[in-house]
Amino acid sequence: MRHGRAVKMAAIVSIASVFAAACGSDGTDTGGSATTAGGSGSGAGLSVDVAKCTAPSGAKVKLQLQWVTQAQFAGYFAAVDQGFYKDAGLDVEIVEGGVDIPPQKTLASGAVDFAISWVPKALAEREAGAKVTNIAQVYQRSGTLQVSFKDKNITSAADFKDKKIGNWGFGNEYEIFAALSKNNLDPAKDVTLIQQNFDMNGLLSGEIDAAEAMTYNEYAQVLEAKNEATGELYKPEDLNVVSYEAEGVGMLQDAIWADQTRLSDPAYCGQAVAFVKASLQGWAFCRDNTQKCADIVVAKGSKLGATHQLWQMNEVNKLIWPAAGGVGVIDTAAWDRTISIASGTKNLDGKTVLTKAPDAESWTNDIVNEAVKQLTAAGVDVNGSSFAPLTVTLTEGGA
Repeated sequence: MRHGRAVKMAAIVSIASVFAAACGSDGTDTGGSATTAGGSGSGAGLSVDVAKCTAPSGAKVKLQLQWVTQAQFAGYFAAVDQGFYKDAGLDVEIVEGGVDIPPQKTLASGAVDFAISWVPKALAEREAGAKVTNIAQVYQRSGTLQVSFKDKNITSAADFKDKKIGNWGFGNEYEIFAALSKNNLDPAKDVTLIQQNFDMNGLLSGEIDAAEAMTYNEYAQVLEAKNEATGELYKPEDLNVVSYEAEGVGMLQDAIWADQTRLSDPAYCGQAVAFVKASLQGWAFCRDNTQKCADIVVAKGSKLGATHQLWQMNEVNKLIWPAAGGVGVIDTAAWDRTISIASGTKNLDGKTVLTKAPDAESWTNDIVNEAVKQLTAAGVDVNGSSFAPLTVTLTEGGA
């Protein structure tokens, strides 16, 4: 059951436990000015001599997801199902995530070999001392939305004023604060922030005016719900959707992270190249076989229904493709924008996700460039310039 209480969100907007270490605790102003492009460590990134990386042969590696089994991670499940990891010399175990399992922390602890995490969360952990490095930026666009019913008249972030705005916390809410800041709205005075469960019940019950949602998940949950007034499912025309990407405050999300301290080891470096190559091959397969990949995820035990997973797979593809610079290659402009937002947007406590620009070793394109080179040589389309999404019909409950 949802309680839908309005709160000042001292814990939530302090970025919960995920960002606590990185934001400091002395109450001082830590990073109020945005980082300018080029000052975020975009440069050349961490230098990895891929020529010295050794190809794996049956190496066992673990991948930590940042959430439960669903099409958000379909490319990795497809790489297992289609034998891409095996062909690359890897035996990959995929580990589910959850609210209390920050993947970047699991990676830093040495419990897994690679992890999927949003960029701001991982960089906050790095600032706290974890040597994690972004080796492939799979999602090129933000999929975060704020969804409301038409009668609330919320068509942009500027319309959040005097409204009840839901968010999940745990580091998922920073685009909301960035949008408020961009529109000169004080989160402590101009809006009522609501602690939101990872569902849309608060929106459907009227406790929240605009709920946080991902294009590939919670937005579909509304469209899978029945409108009691009509007896039919809600339609897109019943809703207003604010996209944080369109608002100009979208931050980079799902990326593949590696242990920086191990990348100098030729064996681990070789595993990283092989893992990225096979993973991106999995994502290319899901681009071209959307229904098949939705089926793979359902077969893996997802608790979400078949039509919901097809919707999710289709929407996830939109966040990855087309990839003009090559799938997984880190766009330094998007990287710098993410750093600028994470460094310059304050929460209610006056703190920011990052208190300083991350160092150059926080990312590298050397691994993914080698992976893309090998995929191209093998005839895999790494750009997806002709990608066209499907039209998916949702069913009640996403069954």
